[in-house]
Amino acid sequence: MRDVTAASEHSYTINLSILFSELPLLERPAAAAGAGFTRAELWWPFGTQTTPDAAELDALRKAFADAGVRLTGLNVLDDLTAGAKGTASLPAERERFRENLPVAAALASSLGAGALNVLYGNRIEGVSAEEQDALALENLTLAAEAAHSIGAILLIEALNKVDAPDYPLHTAKAAVEVVDRVNAATGLGNAKFLCDFYHLAVNGEDLVAVIDSYADRIGHVQIADHPGRNEPGTGTLDVQDLLARLTAAGYAGRIGLEYRPATGVSADSFGWLPRELRAR
Repeated sequence: MRDVTAASEHSYTINLSILFSELPLLERPAAAAGAGFTRAELWWPFGTQTTPDAAELDALRKAFADAGVRLTGLNVLDDLTAGAKGTASLPAERERFRENLPVAAALASSLGAGALNVLYGNRIEGVSAEEQDALALENLTLAAEAAHSIGAILLIEALNKVDAPDYPLHTAKAAVEVVDRVNAATGLGNAKFLCDFYHLAVNGEDLVAVIDSYADRIGHVQIADHPGRNEPGTGTLDVQDLLARLTAAGYAGRIGLEYRPATGVSADSFGWLPRELRAR
């Protein structure tokens, strides 16, 4: 496994929707704490439910509190059906998105999260790209305002064209253009680019050029090696160099671990990251 010594320059958060997914959701914060992590992030954890009942929300809050793990970021309602990637641009999901937004913001706020992540949504037949983009801007503007109300940022990311062929944001440039449109619409400046090394690598992007071009717009970074979407050191990405370049470019935010463990056992996948760095 390749050396990743530049890891020492950053603070880390573990995505508990993909890591420790071999465990029930409410057991994952404790598992993360057992592995030495004190911060975590989540995709929307309640499936298609826009407004989970109070007992479910309280149980999740308790799991994090009991484990001593802080939530740092939360996805707004995202995957609804196989192949769906977000709801912001989907006319049929307009009301569900807006119903979910205050619930997600309240949950994020109660757990101390400083970021809401909104996936854009796939292109769909029978609706023009222009209509979808106009709706997405409306919804992302509402999301930015909701994030601002809890002292958080709004994250917008590019996904890879293999796993999400109908998702329109396949480049860093496309995602940053949406970020800029949202900031222009709100005047808040709290929309940021979520730079996911894996998705961009699958799309063939020059990650060094992405860092050099958009470091000032990056609000969060997520990592997985490529190919395979496993832990750093298992693929071909020079994660050490990329993390060092982030530091040199002035990025001081956290690095989210959003990979699948190569062995299928999450606890075995952290050898690349010394335990003393996991709680930074």
